[in-house]
Amino acid sequence: MLDANLPPLIQQMQQPGFYPHSVQAPIQLLQTHISYVFLTGEYAYKVKKPLNFGFLDYSTLAKRQHFCQEELRLNQRGAAEIYLEVLPITLVGDRFQLGGSGTPVEYVVKMRQFPQETLLTALYDRGELTEALLEKLAKVLADFHRTAATNEYIRSFGEVAQIRQAIDENYAQTEKYVGGPQTQEQLEQTRAYTNRLFAERPEIFTQRVVADRIRECHGDVHLRNIAYWNQRLWLFDCIEFNESFRFVDVMFDIAYIVMDLDARDRPDLSNRFLNAYLEQSGDWEGLQVLPLYLSRQSYVRAKVTSFLLDDPIIPAMVKQEAVQTAARYYRLAWDYTRPRSGQLWLMAGLSGAGKSTTARYLASKIGAIQIRSDAVRKHLGGIPLEHRGGSDLYTPEMTQKTYDRLLKLGLTLAQEGYTVLLDAKYDRQNLRQTAITQAAAHQIPLQILHCDAPLEVLQQRLTQRTGDIADATADLLPKQVMEPFTDSEQPYVTRVDTTQLIAPQLQSILS
Repeated sequence: MLDANLPPLIQQMQQPGFYPHSVQAPIQLLQTHISYVFLTGEYAYKVKKPLNFGFLDYSTLAKRQHFCQEELRLNQRGAAEIYLEVLPITLVGDRFQLGGSGTPVEYVVKMRQFPQETLLTALYDRGELTEALLEKLAKVLADFHRTAATNEYIRSFGEVAQIRQAIDENYAQTEKYVGGPQTQEQLEQTRAYTNRLFAERPEIFTQRVVADRIRECHGDVHLRNIAYWNQRLWLFDCIEFNESFRFVDVMFDIAYIVMDLDARDRPDLSNRFLNAYLEQSGDWEGLQVLPLYLSRQSYVRAKVTSFLLDDPIIPAMVKQEAVQTAARYYRLAWDYTRPRSGQLWLMAGLSGAGKSTTARYLASKIGAIQIRSDAVRKHLGGIPLEHRGGSDLYTPEMTQKTYDRLLKLGLTLAQEGYTVLLDAKYDRQNLRQTAITQAAAHQIPLQILHCDAPLEVLQQRLTQRTGDIADATADLLPKQVMEPFTDSEQPYVTRVDTTQLIAPQLQSILS
């Protein structure tokens, strides 16, 4: 039964005869607040609604044509095989024709249809969103951001005035929900955090611009806009209608996924994804602005959910659910802005001792940032992580440069309130002592985890190692020496026998 309240074009697009190809009847119509989407079987078609919300303007045919073309262009970056073409719709008598030769009366984006059960939200619901898949997603996004366009105009959107405008609007638009899903304390404290950040630390935003981290991003890359289909990850439905939502810091994109997983009470998965992205991109400095964008994405989710409370036709039961959902996101937005106490951990041990495995386990349990020296070294050397480094990557000078950057990152992020695991051999007393001295000078708590195993175990692990970014091989072990811990170092050290279960050995630390 067709809905007589729908426009004539939309009614006709629900009929199989409208399409010049076979379809799976009945044609399914999906509606969002800004578009109609028709699922026909092999293909999907999207028509934009003639609306003007200020931040989005589809009010004229010319604008809808432009934004259809933009949608095609932008989404071909992350889903080229899905976004196929823009077609005109013409009118002959009282019948609309897809791709006709007359004067267009509407435009449509033609896409290849994919199964809805391949959305990452659906995978999560089925318990199939694994750490391995999230690591794969991290690499896809790091590559996406690396090749995304940037220029002087795009970088101008990284200025404080541009960033804070939308954030301040969020607060103004949600004041009326105080006493409902939002609380006065949460609103005031969340707003105070962003006000302080913009007023007192403008330099971190300037640094993001200088580092070329403001790019033409996806702008809406949450789990429902990512599909895992035919053994590939597809980033679709990016923001085409508003530059300020798309010309953003790469951490704006990352925050969507981290927040989505946190909101589902899976901080272990969000931690694994975040650490994998940071390692692939080398953008550990982005953690300085990540809490702002985490709070922003959660707050927007709360705001949009709150808007349902103003709709008189929404049933009372749905509104009650909306209150609970919005309240959850308001609280999460506030949680991201709370002050935290940072600390520094040094992993120590020879190659193959299980440092990275131990650090990864610990990171997932305490929400820590794991920074591997292998990744830092290759980013400094300008070579892809999966490529094997040459001898020039392992000179004493490059090793010192690697440890200097490791410690600088660790201190910077610990001062921001992160727990940071510096995952390196730390086999030399002078390297450990420098870290201990610097941490003390900055009043940052420090611990050392010494990962150890018999030499024959280390050799076996290195011989069997595959698919890792570390270059160390078994023949290097005889050249490695773990300088003993001095009496002054001993109070910081916890030994971990990595031939035994790790969890029980770390229980006292975790508790």
